Amino acid sequence: MKPIQMVDVVGQYKKIKKEIDETALRVIESGQYILGKEVSEFENEIAGYLSVKHAVGCASGTDALMVAMMALGIGQGDEVITTPFTFAATTETIILLGAKPVYVDIDPATYNIDPLKIEAAITKKTKAVIPVHLYGQSVDMDPLMKIADSHRIPVIEDMCQAIGADYKGRKVGGIGAIGCISFFPSKNLGAFGDAGMIVTNDTELAEKMHMIVVHGSRMRYKHEIIGVNSRLDALQAALLRVKLRYLDKWIDARRMAAEEYNRLFKSADIQTPFEVSYGRHVYHQYTIRLKNRSQAVQSLNEKKIPYGIYYPIPLHLQDAYKAAGRPKGTFPVTEKASDEVLSLPMHTELDKEQQEYIVQSIIEAIKK
Repeated sequence: MKPIQMVDVVGQYKKIKKEIDETALRVIESGQYILGKEVSEFENEIAGYLSVKHAVGCASGTDALMVAMMALGIGQGDEVITTPFTFAATTETIILLGAKPVYVDIDPATYNIDPLKIEAAITKKTKAVIPVHLYGQSVDMDPLMKIADSHRIPVIEDMCQAIGADYKGRKVGGIGAIGCISFFPSKNLGAFGDAGMIVTNDTELAEKMHMIVVHGSRMRYKHEIIGVNSRLDALQAALLRVKLRYLDKWIDARRMAAEEYNRLFKSADIQTPFEVSYGRHVYHQYTIRLKNRSQAVQSLNEKKIPYGIYYPIPLHLQDAYKAAGRPKGTFPVTEKASDEVLSLPMHTELDKEQQEYIVQSIIEAIKK
């Protein structure tokens, strides 16, 4: 059996090596390394894939979130509603802009923000809601959008883990005012370094975000608004254009791997991922839940099987963000999930022999 990787980016690269290498060489020989045709073409292709009007390349998924909020004018003293159960970037960017994160607990089955708990968190200072499509599965967007629209609050979809995921037949990202994408190498559509994208159906917002990512200008040396340096590299855009052509095939492979995991875990006392009826999960992570996680982790460590815990400390309990003033016990569903979730190797190169070994190791461990 070949060594098990949490994410096999090298194995994936080797299958499309010729296309990737030829593309990289073409860009290097062009001398155009920042923005340019490769970036604009990739923006158009992402917009087409997601059925949105506009896409704006940027340097990372974190920057995508920040630029989105900057475009909406979010700043000092504002409040942004989001989930405490996600990667730090969602909260980090809110705080960096001088705003305050206001957390809402999650749904215990999907780990996504619970839309039914959002309205109670809205105040006069609320300037946006950021739902995170966690692990590759869509938030239930209809009730969330109904609440946000009734209060005229824009929604920023954090789809950094969920490009290609469906919600009632629509791709996530074009449902709210803005969608934010990460192309971090381990993502389902991963770059060869950091890269990101912001998508929207609002032409005015798109123009503003195009300016923000290039120092607030649309003409060189003329700065109309406050911006940042968050340009997408031409090389990353070109390589992602190659990989975008394979994305749906890779999503199918992930879904097949998830089905195999589900089959192997069928008789075990382990909670496997719940896939909602209204969406199509793209399995950025395959995350199980078990009460005796430490036993499983010990077995995986002994057998050198990689795993991830996303996320072991909820955002409201992180030292850096405690100023939000939400002590332990505030979000019980999130806190319980943090103690029990375990993400297993999930990628396009995973084979059944590896999956059988992983599952057997976990089942044997929890029986001890």
